[in-house]
Amino acid sequence: MDKTFFDRIAANVRETRDRIDIAARKSGRSGSDVTLVAVSKYAAIGDGMIEALVAAGCVDLGEARPQSLQEKSEFYSSYPIRWHLIGSLQRNKIRKILSLTTLIHSLDSVRLAEAINRIAQEKHDAEDIPKNAEPIHCLLEVAISGDAEKHGFATQEISEALEQLGKLKNIVVDGFMCMSGLESDEHETRREFAAVRQLTESLRQHGTPPNVKLDILSMGMSGDFEIAIEEGATLVRIGSRLYQ
Repeated sequence: MDKTFFDRIAANVRETRDRIDIAARKSGRSGSDVTLVAVSKYAAIGDGMIEALVAAGCVDLGEARPQSLQEKSEFYSSYPIRWHLIGSLQRNKIRKILSLTTLIHSLDSVRLAEAINRIAQEKHDAEDIPKNAEPIHCLLEVAISGDAEKHGFATQEISEALEQLGKLKNIVVDGFMCMSGLESDEHETRREFAAVRQLTESLRQHGTPPNVKLDILSMGMSGDFEIAIEEGATLVRIGSRLYQ
């Protein structure tokens, strides 16, 4: 891949980070308070895109499919990449990605959490890993928009779900992930993101189990990340605008 391509991707990353910084300052923060996860699901192995993203300083990369995450993490094993699973995770795919993923963004059921917890324990037992081994870091997916095709917990289900997840010693719930509605306009998108922030604040105030941290709000993608940051996002998932 020629230098022009790398320069173009670097320029896209810089411009995106500048916009992140501006949006963060509107909410009384700085751009360094917001993690940029570059969505690499559009990149093919060896096509230069992941290489260009890393060269531009993007070390948090997001994949939607467990199989792709596995293949890319193996191919780019020498790169300083933190892989995020941002798409749905089926229980039969857990073993393939558990040791490869920095953060699972799509914890959408207690049943899935229990399966992750059990498989992590099996792995610890098989490899004689100490009891204080690093747990699996996850985000609870919140179905804030009400779209029928979206996965996740309804807001009224979350308190009970967190109580159940608090019993799983191999999992840490670092926060929430949500997506705005497919048909949501700017006002509705802002309301949806604000609702998840307010939910987070309310849960923190009332207290949560020790393994429920609620430090991360993964909200916002290429079309709405600035609104998400203004409403409290600490992590944004950006894909298409980096590929322009």
